[in-house]
Formats: sequence, C-alpha cells, structure tokens
Amino acid sequence: MTEDRMALIEAIQKADDGNFLRALAETVLQIIMDADVEALIGAGRHERADGRLTYRNGYRDRTLETRLGSLNLWIPKLRQGSYFPGFLEPRRTVEKALVSVIQEA
Repeated sequence: MTEDRMALIEAIQKADDGNFLRALAETVLQIIMDADVEALIGAGRHERADGRLTYRNGYRDRTLETRLGSLNLWIPKLRQGSYFPGFLEPRRTVEKALVSVIQEA
C-alpha cells in the first residue's frame, strides 16, 4: 500500500508539464495491473510463498490511445501462463470498451 502511495506521489510530481491526468491514469492502470498479477500468481513482488503458482518474467510495452492522449503501459509477463488486463481488450478500442462497461453497470 505504501508503494502505491509513493507511485502516485511521484506521478503527481512528474506531471508539472500539464499532463497530470495522463500521468495519473498511467500510474493507476499500472497499479491495477500489478495487483491483478499478484492475485494471479499468489504472491507479491519478491515474496516467497508456498502457494505461488508462477513467477514474473519482465514486461512488454503497450501504448493505449485515450482521450487523454497516448498512455505508455508496461504489461507484466509471466513465466508460465499469460496475463492480459481486462481493460485492454484485444482488437477493440478503449472507447468502445468503456462504453460497454458503463452500459453493463
């Protein structure tokens, strides 16, 4: 939790160039992906646990086009299995995905 707060504080400090919302969106999405991967793996980063299912294996770049501009995301890779965030549906624009989520709610 403290690491998440530090990441948000760093994003706010870096956003002096007027891209505050874009930087904040990148940071929040990165925190969400890291939490998803930790739940999928069964252990936190650099944590040793008996229930661990697999290990992290780096990141891959992905650019997400939004109304805020291009967001540069780092999607975590796993040694066994795969992870793809639900908010990044393949071959579907983010705007359509957001509209469908709002309609379902």
